[in-house]
Amino acid sequence: MSVVAHHSLSIVEPFDAIAASYDDIFTNSSIGRAQREVVWEEMDRLFQPGQRILEINCGTGVDACHLARRGIRVLACDSSPGMIDVARRRLRASRYEQLVEARHQAIEHLAQLPRGEPFDGVLSNFGGLNCLGNLDRVAFDLAPLVKTGGRLLICVFGIFCLWETLWYSFRGDLGKAFRRLRADRILGRVSPAAQVLVRYHSVRSIRRAFSPYFKLKSWRGVGIAVPPSYLETLAVRFPRLFRLGARLDLLLAPCPGFRALADHALLTLERSRE
Repeated sequence: MSVVAHHSLSIVEPFDAIAASYDDIFTNSSIGRAQREVVWEEMDRLFQPGQRILEINCGTGVDACHLARRGIRVLACDSSPGMIDVARRRLRASRYEQLVEARHQAIEHLAQLPRGEPFDGVLSNFGGLNCLGNLDRVAFDLAPLVKTGGRLLICVFGIFCLWETLWYSFRGDLGKAFRRLRADRILGRVSPAAQVLVRYHSVRSIRRAFSPYFKLKSWRGVGIAVPPSYLETLAVRFPRLFRLGARLDLLLAPCPGFRALADHALLTLERSRE
């Protein structure tokens, strides 16, 4: 998900509005692929064949298919019926339909999921939790769904993105340059006619919200040398520099200092004992 601050009062079902075009806008873009590669590197380290993973805000099912390709079972949930429709079409066209269940289920209603064998882990990629104000409730609802020692992999928009700050500062738009530092929620534009409320969570605030049930083990940056997705034109215009930036991102992602400058923060948390 990529959001751009906008202040119109017209709010429609935002992710239904972009479901059909999301893969063209982000998934298949140069920036989308580069940022997802950093996430997949960590996913592949944490989640192993034979495990069962809960994915929230699954979007069009790209990550679920990647997990299934490795022999991992996935319950992939999203609040957008449009996104789930696209995910189901992707699964039908793949070889992994038996390993993935795509379900229309909002994060706010995780407590309604059937209680069975706890999941081995949870994935939330590319900003789904930025659309929520109350992460304490998310942590509370996830806790009984994850086995002790299970891992959460959470990718959220960070509170400071060097690329974004420099880009909008040079363009004279200081409101957008420093919007992530605001404590309140702002309207984010996901398409010309679709908006959603967004809050930029710090690593510290996420750790605090999840701390009763989960322990932060590590975090890394996603999108340090690689710019945010709304700057795809730069990636296309300067392909060699972009490829160099993508390689640098894989190296710089875990480095203190550099990771705090990234478009996204990728956090790994572990389910604590009761």
